[in-house]
Amino acid sequence: MSDSESEGTTSRPSGGQSLERTPGGGEKAGPLQSSKGSTKVADVVVTKVAGIAAREVNGVHSLGGGASRALSSVTQRVGLGDERSQGVSVEVGEREAAVDLTIVIEYGESIPTATQAIRENVIRRVEGICGLVVTEVNIAVNDLYFPGDDVPDPEQPPRVA
Repeated sequence: MSDSESEGTTSRPSGGQSLERTPGGGEKAGPLQSSKGSTKVADVVVTKVAGIAAREVNGVHSLGGGASRALSSVTQRVGLGDERSQGVSVEVGEREAAVDLTIVIEYGESIPTATQAIRENVIRRVEGICGLVVTEVNIAVNDLYFPGDDVPDPEQPPRVA
């Protein structure tokens, strides 16, 4: 028996199904299962919750890499995209979720401090709102945002008329 099982935390057996273990080694029903039925939380719900939670942290400029931000702006203009899911990937099981984030941090912010705050907020929000145990939050810092990056250079004439 592993340390995590003996301490009453979750384990992830092969096949992707997760079990919550009690200190005695038995399975424990989570908040999404009861004697009257079960609740399935869709991946898109967890994705939106994680994206919003990451953006709530000071120092986060945006989510997603350069290509995904460009594609997202195009799809949003035609009504197909959702900014809240940009830069967020999740894996959702019956009782657990794993989250991967790609973020852009504002210049001057401490990356370790910001990513720890993001990780804690995403875990708190997903567990509180969705009722899933978050097993991990992986964060890729893709870029730094410098004030003025969004403002076009007034001396640079437009390439097309």
